[in-house]
Amino acid sequence: MSRSRSSESNSQVVIVIPARFASTRLPHKMLLRDTGKPLLQYTFEAARAAKRAAAVVVATDHLEIAAAAKGFGAEVVMTSPDCASGTDRVAAAARQLPEFDIFVNVQGDEPEISPSSIDRVIGLLEESPAAGMATLATPIRDPEQLSNSACVKVVCDNAGRALYFSRSQVPFVRDPDPSQPFNQPPIFFQHLGLYAYRRAELERFSALPPSSLELAEKLEQLRLLQTGGTIALDIVQHASSGIDTPADYAAFVSRMRKAG
Repeated sequence: MSRSRSSESNSQVVIVIPARFASTRLPHKMLLRDTGKPLLQYTFEAARAAKRAAAVVVATDHLEIAAAAKGFGAEVVMTSPDCASGTDRVAAAARQLPEFDIFVNVQGDEPEISPSSIDRVIGLLEESPAAGMATLATPIRDPEQLSNSACVKVVCDNAGRALYFSRSQVPFVRDPDPSQPFNQPPIFFQHLGLYAYRRAELERFSALPPSSLELAEKLEQLRLLQTGGTIALDIVQHASSGIDTPADYAAFVSRMRKAG
């Protein structure tokens, strides 16, 4: 399969889209096609529109997903159904892709992800030699998100390094000023589930057992922080909507139909 990309691409960078078959809240979601094409295809096309990666690969554990992905032109790597997380699946794919040194994890259920965000997380890792991993966040605009455990919050230092991720409100504002507009200037940020890893850090991360903070919050990126890793973080202004539930998918289908 051809891997020719734009002149801006880095030959050492590959986007890996982990796509597992099992999904508790929305069964077989990667293959849902109420819009006329599989959900996974939208994510693949968005990833292909990014300019800074040399290739896009779908990593899956199921032959039906593999067949669908090959049908819309994707390169496929088969991985074990025992992979516990998307990161583990990306690490398993990395072992079959020795020609690459930077791996971008674009979750398969992010059909509306911005190609520019993918390019930004790649650039951020390239610009941050001390970091083994890079990710993105966006300002929280809805106060209700602070108490929503599905909205993962992140705090970072002045150098753009992640300090902590939580499902709870962080930071806690002890003495809020009711006269100020919400989150102006921003101190609350929503983490976006988009990652770029250097190969060595991805291998180290995937070989470690789950950490105590990871088990408490159910956030795997805390394993890397708790074991001394550095995560570079940048802020973007918009977040895409992941597809986790039937309601999420119905809203996505509605948006696609309105778009034409």
